[in-house]
Amino acid sequence: MKKILNYIDGKLQEPMSGQFLDNYDPSRGKVYSLIPQSEEKDVELATKAAEKAFPEWSAKTAKERSSIMMKIANLIDEKLEELAHAESLDNGKPYKLAKSVDIPRARDNFAFFATAILHDEAPFYNMGNSGFNYTLRQAIGVVGCISPWNLPLYLFSWKIAPAIASGNCVVAKPSEVTPMTAYLLSEICIEAGMPPGVLNIVHGLGPGAGQAIIDHPKIKAISFTGGTKTGEHIARVAGPKFKKLSLELGGKNPNIIFADCDFEKAVKTSVRSSFANQGQICLCGSRIFIERTIYEKFKIAFLERLKGLKVGPPEENDSRMGALVSEDHLEKVLSYIELAKEEGGSIIHGGNRIHLDGEYSKGYFLEPTVIEGLAFDCRTNQEEIFGPVVSLCPFDSEEEVLMMANSTQYGLAATIWTENLNKAHRVAEKVESGIVWINCWLVRDLRTLFGGMKSSGVGREGGYEALHFFTEAKNVCFQYDH
Repeated sequence: MKKILNYIDGKLQEPMSGQFLDNYDPSRGKVYSLIPQSEEKDVELATKAAEKAFPEWSAKTAKERSSIMMKIANLIDEKLEELAHAESLDNGKPYKLAKSVDIPRARDNFAFFATAILHDEAPFYNMGNSGFNYTLRQAIGVVGCISPWNLPLYLFSWKIAPAIASGNCVVAKPSEVTPMTAYLLSEICIEAGMPPGVLNIVHGLGPGAGQAIIDHPKIKAISFTGGTKTGEHIARVAGPKFKKLSLELGGKNPNIIFADCDFEKAVKTSVRSSFANQGQICLCGSRIFIERTIYEKFKIAFLERLKGLKVGPPEENDSRMGALVSEDHLEKVLSYIELAKEEGGSIIHGGNRIHLDGEYSKGYFLEPTVIEGLAFDCRTNQEEIFGPVVSLCPFDSEEEVLMMANSTQYGLAATIWTENLNKAHRVAEKVESGIVWINCWLVRDLRTLFGGMKSSGVGREGGYEALHFFTEAKNVCFQYDH
């Protein structure tokens, strides 16, 4: 059975404990590889390697760092099919999705930040005859990057790329649930000639390896994507140590459908935004608010479109939904479906686990599930489920839908569907979300900022926001002699 290894100081190595964890194939419900159970000692080794590498890496020119990162980007491109198969097997998502979205985006993350640092600008303030000021942005040192399981390589690279592009050295922990592509990235870094210690990847559980990263006094910044409760814990631990924090957390995103929308596009995109990656994207719309005059029409069209949404083996090209990431997560999602029934909701589509034939009979498959009749403020509509479960709710006015949309503790993303541009921008301004899409969903420009309000996080990622997070700003003032 394949053993995944840590990547520390440019070498692949077993954890110091010699202990490994089981890694499951979600579509078959069985162990297919082993993960290092790393602990504090492994993080210490990785941090020392990063400290040692930092002076030389941070002193390299932007062009030199860019060249190595572009080699990584190109190797990801060359190994697209291998990485997509690994991502699909490890996560349970359709291979077609991994090949068309996840892996290309990981490649783009490295390429974008590799080129962005070649075009950076620094503020300059001319004080006339008195002198001038300018801003230096310098690498922080050793930083920690902790990423989630839903978009494994996509979000792992989203953190690592701006960190190393800025001249930092990284101690990174991918999710223990989906470690395979992070391991393959280790091999790519070696092939690309990444200097030892610049990137260190330590596999393991949150209470072990993750806790050691946020605790370590030499790790000066933490970039984390994951659940809100874990984010709260990181903030409590790292805050008093004055570490820089970027926390991208949970969401309970509203889709707001007005009667004057492009109906066919709104239905088609809402199905995609609800069930892409089995609903396991922090940006998925899980609460669909529909103006009452078109509620029944929208519901019928939405349910009709679900008939063509095949749940099946990830490697089959016509599968639109694969398996949920783990049995524990499947049970969590099923418990929320039961809760919805208790809260008075009606399951109008799905709600059941699917048992496929043959080798997939023990896989963690779930029907896309649609619920109506729930109060906007019930637990099902307030708590993050993070699975293929959505609720439909009618509304009568802008004021009412904004009240309902803004009623949760979260504020990550929202979609607004209307052909009235005045209404679109008016609602976009008032909805409490860090990201708002008008008449579209998941259209991303890597230059734009990314992050949420309220319990959806602290700070912003993307573009120069990410590069600024991984640097310290310094003002330099020069006064002329007269």
